[in-house]
Amino acid sequence: MTSYCVIGAGAAGLSALNVLTERGYQVDCYEKSDRVGGHWNTDYDALHLITSRDMTHFEGFPMPAEYPHFPRRDQIRDYIASYARARGHDKRISFDTEVLSVTPVDTDGPTGSAGWNVTTTSGAGTYDGVLIANGHLWDPKVPDVPGTFAGKQIHSGSYRNVGDIEGNRVLVVGAGNSGCDLAVDVAQHRLEADIVVRHGSYFQPKMYFGRPRQELPFMAEFSPSEQDLIARLLARVSIGENADYPGLPVPKHRTLADGATVVNDLLLYWIHHGRVGVVGHDISRFDGNTVHFADGTAREYDTILWATGFHPSVPFVDDALIARRNQRPLRYAGGIIPQGLEKLYYIGMAAPRGPQIPVYGRQSEIAERMITLHEQAGPGGADVAAYVARLQEAEDRIDIPRDIWNDQIADTERLLDAYAATVGDAARIGK
Repeated sequence: MTSYCVIGAGAAGLSALNVLTERGYQVDCYEKSDRVGGHWNTDYDALHLITSRDMTHFEGFPMPAEYPHFPRRDQIRDYIASYARARGHDKRISFDTEVLSVTPVDTDGPTGSAGWNVTTTSGAGTYDGVLIANGHLWDPKVPDVPGTFAGKQIHSGSYRNVGDIEGNRVLVVGAGNSGCDLAVDVAQHRLEADIVVRHGSYFQPKMYFGRPRQELPFMAEFSPSEQDLIARLLARVSIGENADYPGLPVPKHRTLADGATVVNDLLLYWIHHGRVGVVGHDISRFDGNTVHFADGTAREYDTILWATGFHPSVPFVDDALIARRNQRPLRYAGGIIPQGLEKLYYIGMAAPRGPQIPVYGRQSEIAERMITLHEQAGPGGADVAAYVARLQEAEDRIDIPRDIWNDQIADTERLLDAYAATVGDAARIGK
């Protein structure tokens, strides 16, 4: 009997485990930590969903009605754990088990077509397919800055709350959603924060007309480009424009979809209240507690909070097997298929803008369709990855506009339908 491996028991891994077990597959799931939930167990205390409760849940398992519109980190942690218990997945997971290596079984065919060898801290096994759900928010990315900083440095992945901070002069580097959250956390605790914002981003409130922005019914009547325009106009009326806030760079991109978008209006509040200052230049060097900036200015800080993102790492797969562009894995099929590898699937190696948990379920369902095609074709598999790669452009983005990702998923479904209809159960592409 064929068996499959799921790596990771966060929301993505649980989604994959749920789809495969519901459809009768034999599955082993390995989790490095002692619990489900992934980064929701360790993220900073001030973290809340930026998408609404009723749009961000596992299929058929809504969040508790008593949760607020935008649940906090520990509520999401508890929700994920309750899902695992309700579906019995907590009994299926091998906890405290790290995956050390995933290597293709030797074959004359395409890489991975004969399956994958998985070695963990508790043993080894061979699987007909592997679903990688180890997350992309755990390997910190910190710039290399000349000189030495004498104060404390903390990456957003390790920051918990202001108790981690030394002194009261804080520099936040990075102005994505996490960086803005950290600057707000500092400001709300009456410390002094500066935030490095080198490029203009559009800011979007979480709510319009007292309702979560994803739940405005009239927006569904418009196309994605029209929704983009309406959202920008609503934000202009609600919070103004970047030029209204001292030092905040104006976006160079015309639409939300064309560049960075931040769902946070509290940062703007604290800029106007003087608790957060904006630095619009790169850091050029450190000298003790002095941070020098590219425009020639310098300021003193006690703590630096790095909100500079993460490397999308897959440490247990040989780097030589993973094609990359811009240091990110190249993928097809809405982020599911690694370039050049059969029977290996990424679940969660893409973050389409909007609710994330439903993304994992959708990716898992498509991966299961590919697994079915491989099984129907026999031991050598069906060359699904090669087939899709011939007909789609490789994608390296993690952050991707939702409508573009939706189009990629729809195109993948169409290609899989065509494959099943024209090639037949036992045929293989290219033969």
